[in-house]
Amino acid sequence: MSSEQLSYPEKIDIQNCEKEPIHLIGKAQAHGVILAVDPETFKITQASENTFKYFGLLHKHLLGDSFENLIGKSAFERITKAIDQKTGFKAEELKIGNKHFVVLPHFSEEHLIIDFEVLGEYWEPMFLQQQLTNTINGLDANETIPKLCNTAAKLMKSIFDYDRVMIYRFDEEWNGEVVAEEREEYLESWLDLHYPASDIPSQSRNLFLKHKVRIISDVDYEPVPISPEISPITKKPLDLSKSTLRGVSPIHIEYLQNMKVGASLTAAIIVHGKLWGLIACHHYSAKFINYFQRETCKFLAQVFSNNIASIQTGIFNKKFNENSELRAKILTDLKIENTLGDGLENTEIPFTSLIESGGGAVVLDDEIKLFGNTPTEAEVIDLSNFLAENDEILFYTKHLKNHYSAAENYKKSASGILSFKLGRAKNNFIIWFRPEVVETVSWGGNPNKKITYNEEKQRLSPRNSFERWTEKLDGISNSWQDYEIETAKAFRENLNQFILKKQKEEISRLNQNLQEANKDLELFSYGISHDLRSPLRGITGYAQILKEDFSENLSAEALETIETILKSSNRMEGIIDDILSFSKITGGELQKKNFSTNKLLQELLMTFNIKANYPNLKIEIAENLPDSYGDRRMLFQLWSNLLGNALKYTEQAPYPQIEIGSFAQENKDVFYIKDNGIGIAENQKDKIFQMFSRFAKKDFKGTGIGLAIVARILEKHNGKIWVESEPGKGSTFFFHL
Repeated sequence: MSSEQLSYPEKIDIQNCEKEPIHLIGKAQAHGVILAVDPETFKITQASENTFKYFGLLHKHLLGDSFENLIGKSAFERITKAIDQKTGFKAEELKIGNKHFVVLPHFSEEHLIIDFEVLGEYWEPMFLQQQLTNTINGLDANETIPKLCNTAAKLMKSIFDYDRVMIYRFDEEWNGEVVAEEREEYLESWLDLHYPASDIPSQSRNLFLKHKVRIISDVDYEPVPISPEISPITKKPLDLSKSTLRGVSPIHIEYLQNMKVGASLTAAIIVHGKLWGLIACHHYSAKFINYFQRETCKFLAQVFSNNIASIQTGIFNKKFNENSELRAKILTDLKIENTLGDGLENTEIPFTSLIESGGGAVVLDDEIKLFGNTPTEAEVIDLSNFLAENDEILFYTKHLKNHYSAAENYKKSASGILSFKLGRAKNNFIIWFRPEVVETVSWGGNPNKKITYNEEKQRLSPRNSFERWTEKLDGISNSWQDYEIETAKAFRENLNQFILKKQKEEISRLNQNLQEANKDLELFSYGISHDLRSPLRGITGYAQILKEDFSENLSAEALETIETILKSSNRMEGIIDDILSFSKITGGELQKKNFSTNKLLQELLMTFNIKANYPNLKIEIAENLPDSYGDRRMLFQLWSNLLGNALKYTEQAPYPQIEIGSFAQENKDVFYIKDNGIGIAENQKDKIFQMFSRFAKKDFKGTGIGLAIVARILEKHNGKIWVESEPGKGSTFFFHL
C-alpha cells in the first residue's frame, strides 16, 4: 500500500485549507450506516463500523458477504433492475431486524454506495401536502427579493422548527451576509451580519451545487470510521461526495461548536445555475429530520430559488431594455467620419449614462477621452496597460485596489471599474468608473482571524469568537449588476460593428483611390509610349542617316559616338516596352482557366526559335508537368521572362543546359527552371525581383524589369517565387501558383 493511499487526512495548513478533501473524509455520521458494494459481484467491500448498532452484525462479518443476504431478495432485485435498466435509483423504506431505514443507493467511481439512514419521525400525508401548499402560496406572493427572503425564513421555521433560520447570500467574492432571519426570542439577532468567504470554502460550495441539502443531526456526534479505509477496488479512499451520511470536516464541526450550535440543516439556493446563497438552519441541541422531510426542504429551496430567478429576470429585462433604448440613441449619434472618441464625445446622451457611474474613459490607439469624474489621463493610461495584461475581454470589480495597488491613489473617483476591450487591439478600452462608497460593515467575529493552526490537535482550528465586529470599509464601490454587465457586452458588440463599418468605409475609399491611381498610371504609361517614342524615333532615325549617308566623311571617333546613340536609343525603347508590360500586369484583370503547362512551353520554345538561335543548348522539359490554373496570357509572359533569363545567362557557358520540371510540396505544385549560367551572389537574391535591379555584367543585355514582372504576376496569382543559386554554378528559380 503506497504512502499516497494512506495520506488522508493529509496535513492541511493555512495556505491550503481550501484543498481539504471533505469528499474523502473516510467517516460516517452516526444516524445511519454506509456500505460500499462491488457492482460486479455485489459483495460488500467496505462498511462503517456501526453496523452492529443498526443491523446486529459486526462490520467485519459483513465484509465479503453478499449484499443480497443483508437486504433480502425483493429489495436486491429492485436495485439490480435499476442498474440494468439505467432508470436511476429510488429511495425506499426497508426494515432490517426491528429497525426501519431509508435506503439511498448511488454510484461513486467503481463502487455502489448504499446509505442506510434511520427513518425517524414520520409526517402524516395531509400535513406534508399542507406544507407544500403553504410553500408555493407563500413564496409566490412576494414581489421583491427581501420580502421573499423573509417569507422563506418564516416558512422554514414553521415547517422544521429549528431554533434559528437564516437566508445567507453570497457576494461576488463569496463573502456571505444574513439577509433574513427567523429565531427564538432568547437568541441574539444575526441579521445583517457578514461572514468571510473562508467560512464556507470553495469545495463546500461546489458540493452544495451538486447535492442541494446537507444535515448534521448532532454536532457532538462521534465520527464512525469506514473499514477498510482504502477501497479494495480502486486502492484509494472512498469518494463520499453524494452520500447523505458523509462525515463532517473536523474544522467545520469545531466551527459549529464554537457557535454553540447542536445541529444544522443547510439548503442551497441556486439561481441561473450559480450558488446564490444558502438557507442555514441552526438548532442548539441535537435534531434529526429524515430523508423525506429533507426532500420537502429541497422543494422549498427550489421554489424559493425559482422565485428569486423570476424576480431577477424581471429586473434584468426591464433595465436591459431601458439601456437598449439608450444604446440605440447613442449609436444613432455616432458619425462615421469621426473617430470613436470624438463620436462618443459628441453624442447627445453620454455613453456613461448607459451604466450607473461617476465617469468613463475611451482609450483607442493614441487617443484618450475622459468623461465625468475620473482618474487623470496618465493614471488611466497606466490602468489600461494593467487591463491589457489581463486575458479577459470584460473586466469588472468593485474593489479595484485589491487587483491594482496604484488605484489606492484615486479610490474616491474609481474604486470600482467595468471595462471591455475593443476590437483586436491590446490597448483599446471603454471604461466606466464608480466612486468609493464608504460603509460600515458588521461581521460575525473578526474576519481577519479566520483560522489558526492548533498545535494540540495538529490541525487547523476556526475562530472561536462570533461577537459582532464592526469595521469601516474603504476603496469599495457599489456592485456591478448583471444587467449592467450584459449592457456592457452589448455595447461592445455595437462599437465593434461601428469600428468595422468605419474600416470598411476606409478600405472602400482606399480602393477607390487605388482604382483612380491605376487609371492615372495607365494613362501615364501610354503617355510615355506616345510622348517618348516619337522623339526617340527621331533620334534613332537621324543617327541612322548619319551612319548610312555620312560615314565616309566622319572620323572613327564620330562613328563610335553615333553607334553609342543608336545603342542607347534601342535600350531606351526596351525600357519603355518593359514599363508598359509591367503596367499592364499591375492593372490587368485575371482571366483564370485550366491549361496544359507542357503545351504552353512548346509554344514558348517556338517563339524563341531555340534550335536556330541556340544550337549548343541542351534543354530538358519534364513530360506530364501538372496543369496550371491561372491567366494564361500572364503565365506565358512569366515563363517567357524566366526562360529568357536562363538563355541569356547561359549563353557564355561552354555547355549551356536548362532543365524545367516540377514537384509536389505542401499540397502545391512547385515548378522550377534550372540553368548552369553565371549564378547570383547570396546578398543579391532578395533584390533581383525589384524594379530596375540588375547585378549581371554589362555585357548581358536587360532593363532589370523582367523578374519584377514575374514577381508581380505571381503576386496576382497568390503565388510565391524564390531562387537558389551560387556564383559560377547556375541558378534555379522555383515558383508555385
